[in-house]
Order: sequence, then structure tokens, then C-alpha cells
Amino acid sequence: MANQFLMEILTPERSFYCDTIDAVIVPAPDGDMSIHKGHENMVLYLVPGEMRILKDKKWQFCSVADGFVEIRPDETIIFTQAAEWPEEIDVHRAQQEKLMAEEKLRQKLSEKEYRQNKILLAKAMARLALSKKKIKL
Repeated sequence: MANQFLMEILTPERSFYCDTIDAVIVPAPDGDMSIHKGHENMVLYLVPGEMRILKDKKWQFCSVADGFVEIRPDETIIFTQAAEWPEEIDVHRAQQEKLMAEEKLRQKLSEKEYRQNKILLAKAMARLALSKKKIKL
């Protein structure tokens, strides 16, 4: 308990997660970043990917979209466009989103559309990767 801190994950639709945890590993632009109690204050950009939450010596995995992480010594708040547990992922829909994003990337698009489709592709790939873990667990 002494090394735990409060973490909350908020999406536009819901409060996805709110509990005290031991650590969280978030996907960041330069790679995964581990956050523990007492971490220095900072704001971090969140990229689509797999987030890992450690609570009571057990790891939980979820998929997150892009967003921001506000880190304080005793709490971390994650604002993301979407978050899903492995059992919530619609694999067929994620595969369709991946194919559509790949097709749009092959087309000549504006720089803004290109960046948007890169984010959509990363999100779909993260969801698919996490759904495969669900089967293995």
C-alpha cells in the first residue's frame, strides 16, 4: 500500500479505470514509459498502444488510443480518446479499421489526413495485438 498511487483513465465516453496501483507502463512516442509512486511532475503524450497496469503483483492489459498523461507524485491521470480491455475488443472491426487505414495511407493525401490515418492504423494494430494476447492468456 505504501508504494501505491491513484491512477485514473478517462475517455470521452466514461471513466475507464480508477484505482490505486503499484505501477503503470504507458506507450509514449519514444517507447514505453514506466510510472511509479513519487514520479516527478510531467505531462506526457500518449500514443496508441498497449498499456500495462500492475496492482497487487498482477498485470492487467488494455488498449489505449492517443491522448495525454498527467503525472504527479501521488496520482496519474490518463486522458485518452479510447480505452478497451482485451475482452471488449471487436477483432473483426479492428481488422476492418486496419485495412481501411492502410488503404488510405496508400492514397495521395494531405499531411493532416496522412497523420490521422497513421494514428488510426496504430490504434487498430494495438487493438489486434492485445486481442491476440487475450487468446493466449
